[in-house]
Parts: sequence; structure tokens; C-alpha cells
Amino acid sequence: MKKTRAQVKKVAVGIIGGTVLLLGIALIVLPGPAVVVIPAGLAILATEFAWAQRWLQKAKDWIRRRRKKPRDSHGAACRESDC
Repeated sequence: MKKTRAQVKKVAVGIIGGTVLLLGIALIVLPGPAVVVIPAGLAILATEFAWAQRWLQKAKDWIRRRRKKPRDSHGAACRESDC
């Protein structure tokens, strides 16, 4: 009984998280907050799947690196000599 419940939970998390992740990927080209939705989908998937935990950690690291880089007045990342 417990094994079946765990399998049902894993399938449900996979479907819900996968749907949210696919929506986030679609929002890359459609108007919407893809930068918020993609990590949310990965966070849902990461509760059951190790690969999603690794991707989520990579996404967090990428966001941290992007926040630390200085930006010019147009929002582009500056090179050392530009800003």
C-alpha cells in the first residue's frame, strides 16, 4: 500500500511539476514571468527527482552570478573596462 502511494505521489509530482516547467519554457517566447515559473517547476520536481534538484541548484547559482555582475544603463552586463 505504501509503495503504491509513493508511486502515485511521484507520478503526480512529475505531471504537475512537468506542466509548470513546460509552461515556464513556453513563457520564454510568450509574454510572462518565465524567470519565476521555470524555477517553480524545478522546485516542484525537485521534491521527487534528483536531476531536478541539480538543475534547480544550477539555476540558483546562475541567478546569483547574474545579480553580482554590474549593469550598464540599458541592463546589459558590463565588461570590466565598460562601466
